[in-house]
Amino acid sequence: MSIDKTIQTAEQAIHDISDGASIAVGGFGLCGNPMELIRAILAKGIQDLKIVSNNCGVDDWGLGLLLAEKRISKMTSSYVGENKEFERQFLTGELEVELTPQGTLAEKLRAGGSGIPAFFTQTGVGTQVSEGGLPLKYNPDGSIALASPAKEVRTIEYRGKQKEFVLEESITTDFSMVHAVKGDRHGNLIFNKSARNFSPVAAMAGEICIAQVEQLVEPGELNPDEIHLPGVYVHRIIEVGTNIEKRIERRTVSG
Repeated sequence: MSIDKTIQTAEQAIHDISDGASIAVGGFGLCGNPMELIRAILAKGIQDLKIVSNNCGVDDWGLGLLLAEKRISKMTSSYVGENKEFERQFLTGELEVELTPQGTLAEKLRAGGSGIPAFFTQTGVGTQVSEGGLPLKYNPDGSIALASPAKEVRTIEYRGKQKEFVLEESITTDFSMVHAVKGDRHGNLIFNKSARNFSPVAAMAGEICIAQVEQLVEPGELNPDEIHLPGVYVHRIIEVGTNIEKRIERRTVSG
């Protein structure tokens, strides 16, 4: 693999993403969405995507663009409340959804990128997360077509007490896509404040990570202490400029 990981266009960066691919996508709400890469996938006509992301954007932005065109067949998320089309597709059996506690989702991605196949956590013990039965997909008539299976629960001594923990398998994907404010040609990335969110762990989980950056700099220009994601996790990087559109999910003002 070349040390210089720059790609000229989003279309070239996603050239080998095909129907049925799994993709981990950074972002939280509309913050930190890799929009140029999402648009490139939309334009290419890729279908049957299995997406892992905290949420699925809104009806006309973020991953919601792919959802509206029915390009996504399965979502693994922790929050989906801002997208009406998401709700409609899930309840009518058009979309499979695996809801995962937010911290667990982050750790499943991080563990996958770190070579850890599974881990035990207290989150979800005593609920359908561990006991199974959560609807993953509905039939058109509203009955449950597919439910989540039960997971292994084990009692482990922790801090001097016997406690129950559920076994969660890590997540790895074929690709991952993230947006960063700055990166160098080696793939080292810096995220802007809250736009960091799920992006580092999503990037780690992908076998091939594609990053779009607002500013591309030469190797050595980034302060090593400020790098949020080392280039070892990034395989392709494109520069999208600083004038890209950034939407606010919900604007709150005082009058």
